[in-house]
Amino acid sequence: MKKRIFLIFVFATLFSCKQASTLETFEIETVHTVRKYEYADARGKRVLIENSLSRGGSYVGPNGEEYSKIMFWTRIINDTDKPLELNIDLPIHSYEVPTLPGKYYKIFIPSDTMTLEKEPLQDYGMKDCKSFLDTNIHKPSHLKRTITPSESTGFYVILLFEKGVSGPSRTGLYLKGQNLYYKVTRYTGKQGITFVDEKEINCGSINLKNLVRKK
Repeated sequence: MKKRIFLIFVFATLFSCKQASTLETFEIETVHTVRKYEYADARGKRVLIENSLSRGGSYVGPNGEEYSKIMFWTRIINDTDKPLELNIDLPIHSYEVPTLPGKYYKIFIPSDTMTLEKEPLQDYGMKDCKSFLDTNIHKPSHLKRTITPSESTGFYVILLFEKGVSGPSRTGLYLKGQNLYYKVTRYTGKQGITFVDEKEINCGSINLKNLVRKK
């Protein structure tokens, strides 16, 4: 019971937008857990990226097209001394599933802000998700935010898979230098542990230089 209470406390601390992060709680990613990435500059000042597990559902588009809807959130914590300028740009809104030629999925990033209080709610608390998708189903996604030192931001990511694409998914936003990438991985099996396919998408950039991923 004490361990459970401690884990809840740590999660709440990480998700506080106005509070410095607890750096020691971030782990290297595995296929069984959320994907968490930690980067540091030459002075040891850090940027942390945490990506949630999936929350599934369904969506019927304006013309009656059926999709599997999968919700995620991503949180970025800036523990450096400089403002972090986040720029996400997904001009291509359809991506082919690597092992299923002719089957596609779409990625959307709403402008809504994700907060801890919304996490237990349906769609992680995003309001009017269907209305957003109806309006943006054929539009690219863009997101720009400034994260000041010792603060953080959270946002939603929505994946729509065409009918016939199955299997649990893990996703993750991460850095290569100043470039942002979004990795979409599919698994199969009841526990979601058998790898099926994976796609890495170049989706934007940040302004901070010389960040190195911590092992």
